[in-house]
Amino acid sequence: MLRIYWPFREQAPLRNSLTSSTGKFSDRVARIDRHPSRDFAVLNYLWFFLAALFEIAGCYGFWMWLRQGKSALWVIPALISLTLFALLLTRVEATYAGRAYAAYGGIYIIASIAWLGVIERVRPLTSDWIGVAFCVIGATIILFGPRWSVS
Repeated sequence: MLRIYWPFREQAPLRNSLTSSTGKFSDRVARIDRHPSRDFAVLNYLWFFLAALFEIAGCYGFWMWLRQGKSALWVIPALISLTLFALLLTRVEATYAGRAYAAYGGIYIIASIAWLGVIERVRPLTSDWIGVAFCVIGATIILFGPRWSVS
């Protein structure tokens, strides 16, 4: 039986005088700083972009077969690609799957518009890029919102 292990880093709590529960502003700062935000963001966006690439490629394989009349052999790399997509999405460091999927949606939209331009050779409209900007802002808020909360 094949087992796949994805090691997740444990986040050690910040150990200093700022972590007391006195309700001061410094407590909220310590709570935000508890996670390595820069490394966390870069890795999460890397996993999101890779997952989006494999998801779009997998769906494109089915599109080519079912909509463009290409060979059914397109399904083989499509299934491999979709499997890699699912595995890559589990690498995102988020407490809840639903929040990771919601944040991923914004990144998927960027990748889809990039796919439109690079693979399908259709120039994205200005409205496409404006929509992408809103989606990335939303994805960032969803992903980092729990780290910004003060409760």
